[in-house]
Amino acid sequence: MKPKKLIQFDWAMKTVLRQKENFPILEGLLSELLGTDVKIESLLESESNKRHAEDKSNRVDIFAKLANGEKVIIELQVDREWDFLARMLYGVSKVVVEHLKEGDRYGEIPHIISVNIVYFDLGHGEDYIYHGTNQFTGIHKKDQLQLTDNEKKHYPSHVDHVAHIFPEYYILKVSGFDLTVKDTLDEWIYTLKESEVKPEFNAQGIREAGQKLALLNLSEEERSAYDRHINDVRISRSTLETSFSDGMDKGKAEGLAEGEAKGKAKGKAEGKAEGKAEGKAEGKAEGLAEVAIKLHQLGLSTHQIVSATGFTMEQLKELL
Repeated sequence: MKPKKLIQFDWAMKTVLRQKENFPILEGLLSELLGTDVKIESLLESESNKRHAEDKSNRVDIFAKLANGEKVIIELQVDREWDFLARMLYGVSKVVVEHLKEGDRYGEIPHIISVNIVYFDLGHGEDYIYHGTNQFTGIHKKDQLQLTDNEKKHYPSHVDHVAHIFPEYYILKVSGFDLTVKDTLDEWIYTLKESEVKPEFNAQGIREAGQKLALLNLSEEERSAYDRHINDVRISRSTLETSFSDGMDKGKAEGLAEGEAKGKAKGKAEGKAEGKAEGKAEGKAEGLAEVAIKLHQLGLSTHQIVSATGFTMEQLKELL
């Protein structure tokens, strides 16, 4: 039996995975990752969760219950942005602000778990799954700050150490997985990367994923929308991964050649220095201009393009 080909997970996050009947898929992935049973109570609606035509993010906030009875908020997002680590911080901060009701004590903030699936090589690191918590270490004695018995009374019973008060982060670097499946969590990472479920896979929720996320289940209208999404992803990936390097390298090379040619007329030593300086500046400007135009064609807002390229708003408007 051939593996079932699935729709990509970022598209599923925007569509079928928000439907209650498909919660077992997300529950399975999160249970395998966290090492405990996760039961989704509901999705938390917020401004960042609402779907609209220009929505480029793939984020969902989940109110869930763990096997020990603890109620948590799990923020799950999939994206391909180079400033993703800062985006993780922003996402968790929004969750805290949006879901702390007026009049609530700070100790009533639920434990927040941020699960981030990335499809590019984020940061330097050899692993493909990273886990981060917040600890306070003494500068002089190197001890870990702990809660006193009195302080624990102001928090839910499951909060037994300082790190549990603060958000917990998971990063799944799908692109770094070598497709060697060693356990049920690896079955999920394989599925996220290859968009397919092998017949022998038995991870929690993965059978449901194979059934509900199959490409063959899409209607003609859904398939057309999905094909447009895949094309947008390819263009976006090409723009982000090659435009900066190729555009700058090309511009730098052309600029260097032109600058050095001008410089020769003034003298080899002086011309070479001047040519390199001019070439670097011209090459960088040309490369960034290419990136800005491509991002505009992809439909990104001017504020997003300004953030990505470093242009001022006035420079960008003049360029476009």
